Amino acid sequence: MRETPRTSRRSVLKGIGTAALGALGFGSAGSSPAEAAGEPIMMQYFHEPWSTVESDIPTIADVGYDAIWIQQPAEAILTWDDQDGRNDPPLGYQPVDLRNFNSEFGTESELQSLIDTAHSHGVEVYLDTVLNHMAAASYDTFPQFEYEHFHHDVGAIDDWSDPHQVKHGEFLGLKDLGQLSHIDGDPAYVRQQLKNYMDKMAEFGADGHRFDAAKHMYTDFFSDYANQWADDNGMFKVGEVYDGSVDYVQNYADTGMNVFDYPLFFTMHDAFEYGDMSALEGAGITGQDPWHSVPFADNHDEDGPSQYELAFAYASTIEGYPVHYNLYPSWLLDNDNINNMVWVKKNLAGGETYYRHSGNDLLVYERYNNLLVGLNNNTSSWRDEWVYTSWRDETLNDYSGNASDVTVNNDGWVKISVPPEGWVFYAPY
Repeated sequence: MRETPRTSRRSVLKGIGTAALGALGFGSAGSSPAEAAGEPIMMQYFHEPWSTVESDIPTIADVGYDAIWIQQPAEAILTWDDQDGRNDPPLGYQPVDLRNFNSEFGTESELQSLIDTAHSHGVEVYLDTVLNHMAAASYDTFPQFEYEHFHHDVGAIDDWSDPHQVKHGEFLGLKDLGQLSHIDGDPAYVRQQLKNYMDKMAEFGADGHRFDAAKHMYTDFFSDYANQWADDNGMFKVGEVYDGSVDYVQNYADTGMNVFDYPLFFTMHDAFEYGDMSALEGAGITGQDPWHSVPFADNHDEDGPSQYELAFAYASTIEGYPVHYNLYPSWLLDNDNINNMVWVKKNLAGGETYYRHSGNDLLVYERYNNLLVGLNNNTSSWRDEWVYTSWRDETLNDYSGNASDVTVNNDGWVKISVPPEGWVFYAPY
């Protein structure tokens, strides 16, 4: 296994702007190639007990992942016996008591052991953090909250275009907490309970929060409260803003958090269903604010496209802080193609993105002076294309192993060949 450099997430991806991120290669073409090459990547590790996750930590570290995102550590109403399939329904999203971290995934001591083991291998741990709601249960189920701590003015959401319903409604019957002054009870009490919950995660040594259902909470709650609580504990933060509008999702990024790039994902899903890959140029939050973007090809709510590994190749090499997921974590850890993508991200990716060719079935882009990526979603034919690059008189190696060396001429042009439904990762030796 090739060595991969380790980078601490705690001090760099907290939504603190471009200066710190540029040191990791999330910068512009103005950065030197040596500074820009090599960017971090995380893994979403779901659907297993803490003990199983912990047993895979050495492999996760060897593959090169900088962090893992795991499910919510809190007492919840659903158990393994409630599942009709591996993720149906997903566990960890119907909390009962946010003060008790014993859950279906394991005990508090097992969670502590997992985090300690991850840190001993240089891997950080991000915890799913459910601030929007409690379980779909009667109000007397929750020992730390009363009836007046929840929204009651909407009931179930039936109009997803109505912002008030989206923020106040009971998503899937889940009791909706009132974090701001929109309830009859005491929102300050609700906020204190949520702050205590986040503080307890930090006390376990966790490194970050994934804010579940962020779309269903007001941006003011994050800008005025939750982001600051995370920052006070030195925690990374990323929000799930489940929406295809770049402007809508950007509003949450502007509060100071990172965001899962759902607008990009929906574009990717179309492109890698044998669609038009030129639509990817400049798409999503990544296209305008890569400093705060978390690209992905698959997650526990949305299945990946048919051209699955090709989508991973794109998400793993563009700007941003990508996350890898599969329903079965071992599929990721045992997949040589995915492992190679992690290595490329960690060692070769960096710098501003320049799209060198945007066609229906062939996409070529350069991470400036570091990496030239070609993606071909044609099902039967190799695609050849002359493209302009930042190099001169340079031999480039394909680090995917899918094609032969190529040589850039003295004018900066090179002809690359990309296999059907395949990819190439070109960079200097």
